[in-house]
Amino acid sequence: MMKRRKILNTAALATATAATLAACSRSTTSPGVQAGLPTVRWRMATSWTKSLGTFIGAKVVAERVKQMTNGRFTITPFAAGELVPGLQVLDAVQAGTVECGHTASYYYIGKSPVLAFATSVPFGLNAQQQNAWLYHGGGLEAIQKIYASFNIINFPAGNTGAQMGGWFKREIKTLDDLKGLKMRIPGLGGQVMSRLGVNVQVLPGGEIYLSLDRGAIDAAEWVGPYDDEKLGLNKAAKYYYYPGWWEPGPSLDVLVNLNAWNKLPKEYQEIFKTATFEANMNMLTEYDTLNGAALARLIAGGTQLTPYSQDILQAAQRIAIEIYEENASKDPNFKQVYEQWKNFRQQVYNWNRVNELSYANFVTSTNSQ
Repeated sequence: MMKRRKILNTAALATATAATLAACSRSTTSPGVQAGLPTVRWRMATSWTKSLGTFIGAKVVAERVKQMTNGRFTITPFAAGELVPGLQVLDAVQAGTVECGHTASYYYIGKSPVLAFATSVPFGLNAQQQNAWLYHGGGLEAIQKIYASFNIINFPAGNTGAQMGGWFKREIKTLDDLKGLKMRIPGLGGQVMSRLGVNVQVLPGGEIYLSLDRGAIDAAEWVGPYDDEKLGLNKAAKYYYYPGWWEPGPSLDVLVNLNAWNKLPKEYQEIFKTATFEANMNMLTEYDTLNGAALARLIAGGTQLTPYSQDILQAAQRIAIEIYEENASKDPNFKQVYEQWKNFRQQVYNWNRVNELSYANFVTSTNSQ
C-alpha cells in the first residue's frame, strides 16, 4: 500500500512538473500578464517623420510594451501629420483624440513656459545631468505636476544628446550678423535668439528642408549630424555651427492622457514606464554611435564646421538668465521648478567639474586624432 502511494505521489509530481514546464514554454512574460489581463489598443501621435532617429523612441516604447505583455497591450505610433500635425501632439493627447503621443515638451511653451525644462533649456543640463535631475533630482515629479493640469502624465522617452548649433546659409561672425535673420528654432532658445534680433520661426521637422532650400528661412536647427543629414539640410545650407547651446541635453517625452492611464491595470502601467525608460537610454546611446560618422560624412561633402563666437555665446547666456528670472517673477509654477532645477544644476556642475570635465579636458587634448 505504501509503495502504491509512493508511485501515485511520484506520478502526481511528474504531472504537475510537466504542466508547469508546459505553461512556462508557452509564456514569454510574467504569469500576471497571462492571468486575465485585458487587451488594450492605443494610438500614439508623434512629432516626427518615420525616417528620423527621433521616431526611434516611439517605436521602442511600442515594441517593448507589446513584447512584455505578450501582445495584450499594443501601441501604434504614427508619424507627424498622419493623425495630427507634429506640433499639436499635446492638444490631441489632452483632448483624448489619441491615448498618447511622443514629442518634445518645449514645443508647447506657449501653453506654459515651464514645460521647456522637460526638454532642455539654454545653457542648462547635458543629457546625463538631465536624466539625473529627472529621475533622481525631483525633476520628473515637478514636471508631472505641471502636466496634470492638462490631464496628462509624461515620461521621458528619448534624448538626442547635446545638439548642434544649426545650419546657416552665410557665416555668422558677430552679433550684428544675427539681426534680421529668419531662423527655425523652438523653445526658450528661440526666445533668446529673438532678443538677439533673429526672426524666429517654429516648424516641424518635415518642413525644414524645403523652407531652408527655398529661402523662406535663412537658418535652421534640428538635432545633430545623423538626423540633419537625413533631412538633407547640408544640401540647403553650407555652414554648420556648434555648440547647440540651447539644447545641451534634450529629453523627448511620451505624453499620456490621464483618463486612459488610470484605466490601465497596474501591471501595464509598470511595463509602460519600463518601456519609456528603455527608450530614453536607447536613443541616447544610438545617437552617440551614429552622429560621429555622420559628421565626418558631412565635412567630407563640403560642410563648413564652425564654432559660435564667444561674444554670441556670452550674450546668449546673459539673455537666457534674464528670461528665466522674468518668467520666475510672474509665473509661480515656473519659479518653483526653476529654483529647484537651478539648485540641482549648481550641485551637479560642482561635481562634474571635478570628475567629468577634468577627465574630458585631458583625454580630448591628448587624443585629438
